[in-house]
Amino acid sequence: MADPAGDEIPSEETVLGWMESLSNWGRWGEDDEAGTLNHIDAAAVRRAAQLVEDGTVVSCAWDIDDAHRPDRPFGGVQRHMIGTGQGLLDPERPGAASDPEPRTGGASEWFGLVFHGYSVTHLDSLSHMFFDGRMYNGRPAAWVTAREGATSNDVRPAGHGIVTRGVLVDVARHLGVEWLEAGEPVLPSHVAGALEDQGITVRAGDALLLRTGYGARQREHGPDEMGRGGSTRAGWHVANLPWLQENRIAVIGADTAQDVVPSGYAFSHNPVHIVGIVAMGLWLLDNCDLEPLAAECERRRRWEFQFTLAPLRITGATGSPANPLATF
Repeated sequence: MADPAGDEIPSEETVLGWMESLSNWGRWGEDDEAGTLNHIDAAAVRRAAQLVEDGTVVSCAWDIDDAHRPDRPFGGVQRHMIGTGQGLLDPERPGAASDPEPRTGGASEWFGLVFHGYSVTHLDSLSHMFFDGRMYNGRPAAWVTAREGATSNDVRPAGHGIVTRGVLVDVARHLGVEWLEAGEPVLPSHVAGALEDQGITVRAGDALLLRTGYGARQREHGPDEMGRGGSTRAGWHVANLPWLQENRIAVIGADTAQDVVPSGYAFSHNPVHIVGIVAMGLWLLDNCDLEPLAAECERRRRWEFQFTLAPLRITGATGSPANPLATF
């Protein structure tokens, strides 16, 4: 089946076949948990450092807040303040008379959130997705347990940080629109066209950040309602995965949760996640805010930069909230 853009849309049978033909299981050894991060070698890190010219740093993350939103089907952020500044100067407060340091104080909190989903900027580790009871490199899905979390393929292979060349793939700019419409797929021809417009040739170890323009749409219209039947969003089409594999891309990100919704496939609503994470060991960075980065790239007429991401080193975590940085 062909799309109007001229791309061949793979059948469900073809995509399911990619679980084997695009598999990186065993490619870097039976014990590997780094997946496509193996594409980032020391030379790639040094090349990325050479992209820094004046030291301008742009965050690609949304603020994390406790607002209740339609794109947070698992609920909002929970904050419990253990210590505050309220009443600190009240002489009648309990314990004031015996306080050994009456002029000092401090604040602290307990903070909890579900970072997977459609709003928080986060990195998916290779234990986040399963297919036929397995995760990346053939590990049993049962190795992700209620008590210990991910006993294999957790987020710590990225714990020393991901530093490589980042490329903004500005498909909205390429198509001449403020944003792609909800449910509009980003196909291989769109990616190729955007890279050609920007004068970019991808390299092994690159981190590709896809801009659909959703950040601009959210600012104007508010967040989409997600997590229920009928939800739609623009995003990567699974048809891009063979090209990502061929070009040894280390990380993909997007200003949505990667997959176009609906996906068009009965076996999964998020086949980019399933084939990418489980078969390829591809690291995914969901829900970026790419509008500030797009503005900086446009101003400079330059769409490559040093990409830096340091996830939290949480034992057993299936990912991490993230603040990806682009340095020019």
